[in-house]
Amino acid sequence: MKPVFHPALVNGPCGDPAVYVDFLFEKRAVLFDLGDIRTLPVRKILRLSDVFVSHAHMDHFFGFDWLLRLCLGRDLGIRLFGPAGFLDQVEHKLSAYTWNLVGGYSTDFSFEVSEVLTETLGRRASFRCHTAFRREGETEFPIENRRLLDELNLAVEFVILDHATPCLAFALREKRHLNVWKNRLVELGLAPGSWVRDLKHALLTGQHEDTPVRALMRDGARLREAVYRLGELAPSLVHVSEGQKVAYVTDAVYHEANAARMVALAAGADQFFIEAVFGDELNERAARKYHLTARQAGTIARRAGVKFPTPFHFSPVYQGQEEALEREFRHAFLTGGRK
Repeated sequence: MKPVFHPALVNGPCGDPAVYVDFLFEKRAVLFDLGDIRTLPVRKILRLSDVFVSHAHMDHFFGFDWLLRLCLGRDLGIRLFGPAGFLDQVEHKLSAYTWNLVGGYSTDFSFEVSEVLTETLGRRASFRCHTAFRREGETEFPIENRRLLDELNLAVEFVILDHATPCLAFALREKRHLNVWKNRLVELGLAPGSWVRDLKHALLTGQHEDTPVRALMRDGARLREAVYRLGELAPSLVHVSEGQKVAYVTDAVYHEANAARMVALAAGADQFFIEAVFGDELNERAARKYHLTARQAGTIARRAGVKFPTPFHFSPVYQGQEEALEREFRHAFLTGGRK
């Protein structure tokens, strides 16, 4: 299966938390947490459609100003999501600047900001450049199935974790993975093109098997249009499988209620980014600071049955000792935490 989502830590395991997820075949990306993002190329930042912020501690929200600076003056819109109180926090950030000249800008960059009040209720408002980023159109909205995004073939789900403040964890999920076999294209004498995207869209939207599909057929050195029935072409050309899943967890104290939420969110994830701030020898310090140890994180990853876990958010006290945390995490992941 060729993955659609390509996630990567922005700052490695020791820097500010941020995971950038690029989308294959789309000029789009999403970001989990908004720590320092100055190492990201500008072109990657400008691909962002959605940013999911776990909470507004500085190391998770420091990059907001850089994001704003790069997008200002461009005809873009970005959706931001965060925990309860997030609307006020974004508003305060924006109101710290002077906007007396933006009314004359030719573009109207905007944020649509949503905060999670409960697992079933959210609040949303907009902030636009041309109105000096005043808070507009505030409204509450229902949340179903803990989904912040629910699009044709992807969803972003969340759980609320305890970090002595509400902290969100997220999972990005491809609902179904559609793979077009290139060898079948060749066998059928078909050429790739935009029609393949239309074919996939017809399958994802559940269109009737008699729906016509206009494909490109090779006719010697030329291409010509050929019309097929969806039910005739799709079974021999498209393989449908379970979609990809990427989960992200950071800043949460270890107790069973928290652990159960993390496990449920990340269950079966292909890639799982989870904080591992301290070693097990500092588990009391981890509890006081409402963070996970590497052993706790590895145990959670094992319970969730994830395929490829990535520990991150290592404490500065482990500078130069990162491999020790990695080993502790991997041992717990492989053994379930047995010493």
